[in-house]
Amino acid sequence: MEIFGISTQALFGQLLIGLGNGSFYALLSLGLAVIFGLLNIINFTHGAQYMMGAFVAYILLNRFGIGYWWSLAIAPVVVGATGVLIERTMLARLYKLDHLYGLLLTFGLALIIQGLFRNEFGSAGLPYQIPAQLTGAQNLGFMFMPNYRAWVVVASLVVCLSTWYVIERTKLGSYLRAATENPQLVQAFGINVPRMITLTYGFGVGLAGLAGVMAAPIYQVSPQMGADLIIVVFAVVVIGGMGSIMGSIVTGFGLGLIEGLTKVFYPEASNTVIFIIMAIVLLVKPAGLFGTQK
Repeated sequence: MEIFGISTQALFGQLLIGLGNGSFYALLSLGLAVIFGLLNIINFTHGAQYMMGAFVAYILLNRFGIGYWWSLAIAPVVVGATGVLIERTMLARLYKLDHLYGLLLTFGLALIIQGLFRNEFGSAGLPYQIPAQLTGAQNLGFMFMPNYRAWVVVASLVVCLSTWYVIERTKLGSYLRAATENPQLVQAFGINVPRMITLTYGFGVGLAGLAGVMAAPIYQVSPQMGADLIIVVFAVVVIGGMGSIMGSIVTGFGLGLIEGLTKVFYPEASNTVIFIIMAIVLLVKPAGLFGTQK
């Protein structure tokens, strides 16, 4: 069966790949949105922290024999801990300065982290095996769906929606939002605002580490993997609206699907379609699709 001259298997296959890519766009842009929305920091280190998550999983497997499932829990904690260290020792000194200072600092840190991993592991990609429980594929009749890609989509959707619920619908989330608007008032209620800010940053980069672990079996683990992705993710954040949690989730998955469709019908534009959409959105609604103009 064909649609517009394209076989349904090829069409749905590209849509599945696009949805998988969108899962990573959503997870990474969600972490960026949490950090910017609650801390007003443009975290350019996010791509390097995504790469660190993949390398933590690789090191755990090859040097300590710790497999994928434990890495899903350990890597985000390790990456989040490095984020806490960065926030306490460096970023905390920049909160009262212009956003540009934080962007320049995190951009420099990203280059340093990437260089350290390149010196240690080289530039070539390193393979990471799909866990045995998720190998194989399901025959849906019109296409084969790889079990691991289906797991990535479902797991990232659960993580994204859970994060949105905590921030938007719980008392903890209300404290976080209040702390960004009026930290002195929140501190008057006995809440340690600096600690809350530190843990929020750690959680945001922990999401990047989680995405890195989930990406490791699909893409080769390499020092460049974060640098190749971070520009696209920033475009996703801008389209969804800087600081918008739901905007990051919806836009991440949606743009992944659009990118997949573009590869089917007009492959030449697949690498630029997201940036074309970003330009159009900025012209029509500069605050982003889900953002609010301040």
